Amino acid sequence: MIGEAQERTKIIFLVEDNRGDIRLIQEALKRSTIQHEVVTVRNGMDAMSFLHREGEYSEAPRPDLILLDLNLPRKDGREVLAEIKADPDLKRIPVVVLTTSKNDDDISQSYNLHVNCYITKSRNLSQLFEIVKGIEEFWLKIATLPTQ
Repeated sequence: MIGEAQERTKIIFLVEDNRGDIRLIQEALKRSTIQHEVVTVRNGMDAMSFLHREGEYSEAPRPDLILLDLNLPRKDGREVLAEIKADPDLKRIPVVVLTTSKNDDDISQSYNLHVNCYITKSRNLSQLFEIVKGIEEFWLKIATLPTQ
């Protein structure tokens, strides 16, 4: 009981430009048993502003997990990943690339940039829900994450 009361809300930072995918991922996460909040931005520039707490994001919470699409407007997901993993204050935040790309170059480049996990989105609704549930289970329940 005491442990439950002290458990803080996990922040899932979703960087995704497709409104349909945003809705589906949010819907899948609604079924979660983990206390969480999903914060979403739709382009790479806003993602970096959020993570650096700049401008309108000056009060942004630090994410516990980043779900990152690769094909983003204004700043590509690959650039966002490279900037996160090059930043000493951000590099320990787990980043899961969640994208439609099955391209071997995208997969290799993402791992070369130190992504924590690369997952290809399914267009099948039930499979997508299972993928999101698996991400949540592993990264927010099983894995031990750094506190800051």
